[in-house]
Amino acid sequence: MNIFNKSLVALLLASSTLLINMNSYAAEPAPISKQKQVAGYYHQQLGNTQITALLDGTNYLNPSMFKGLSEQQKTEILKKYYADQAKGIQTSVNAFLINTGNQLLMVDSGAASCFGAHLGSIYNNLKASGYKPEQVNEIFLTHLHPDHVCGISNNGVANYPNASLHIAKTEYDYWLNPNTVKKIPKEKQTSFLDTVEKIKAALAPYEKAKKVKVFSDKSLAFGGIEFKPSFGHTPGHYSFKLKSDGQEAVFIGDIVHSHTLQFDRPETAIEFDVDPKAAVQTRLKHFTEYAKEGQLIAAPHLPFPGLGHIYSKDGKSYQWIPVHFKD
Repeated sequence: MNIFNKSLVALLLASSTLLINMNSYAAEPAPISKQKQVAGYYHQQLGNTQITALLDGTNYLNPSMFKGLSEQQKTEILKKYYADQAKGIQTSVNAFLINTGNQLLMVDSGAASCFGAHLGSIYNNLKASGYKPEQVNEIFLTHLHPDHVCGISNNGVANYPNASLHIAKTEYDYWLNPNTVKKIPKEKQTSFLDTVEKIKAALAPYEKAKKVKVFSDKSLAFGGIEFKPSFGHTPGHYSFKLKSDGQEAVFIGDIVHSHTLQFDRPETAIEFDVDPKAAVQTRLKHFTEYAKEGQLIAAPHLPFPGLGHIYSKDGKSYQWIPVHFKD
């Protein structure tokens, strides 16, 4: 082989090696970044009324907060529902808008910054859903725990400047009467007072504007909204029933915190209940009613969108049936 042929072979080999290397490099896929979840809102029709569920975020509860069940019983129930237990018992924090056509009502408001960065998305999700905060006319608070009330304001400024608040008198007095703390066990007084400070801060701009409306047991209706006593979780806890074109939806508040444990075993209380026995009795009574009558249920702590129905085949254990997605 002469020098020319040797050079040609060497050149061909080098070219082949280069092409192989280039093809190998081109075959390596570029990394694809993971995407964030879409905005948390869901529209649901009830007759001519539109209900919009708003997600504040996902929370995780320590299993020990659920009372009356052994650890094995909790594990078995959670396993049956394929519930991820790595971080605790998963719950949502939801709020709801009601568009009647001429008014925009809101039930609860989320936690804002009262519990950390994993919550506090309702204000932005409301805007993402197509509404504006200044369109909200009335806000109905099932109770005054911070994960329901903190979202109404931010740093002393009302998030919903044109809205009036509706709060049960019993609930308002329990948290804001300075004598209440004296009746609470000493080991719980610090936590109670911390909660009171969060409530006061949230209410402050509405109090200043005289937009806090405290209702009594003698005034149990507001337009198309009926106030439905559901005491136990807190002393003045209320649910709200909406009637529209022959259909009903009930915004149940915190009569339930888990779509797994408290549906299989509704006698299970949670640490947040001020009166656990009364809370259990309320849950049993209301579950029986809703399973029988079939109303649409809107729940702030069931998996987003927190809309669905309650089913029971024996009147002892229950099942949460989420709404079926509609576009």
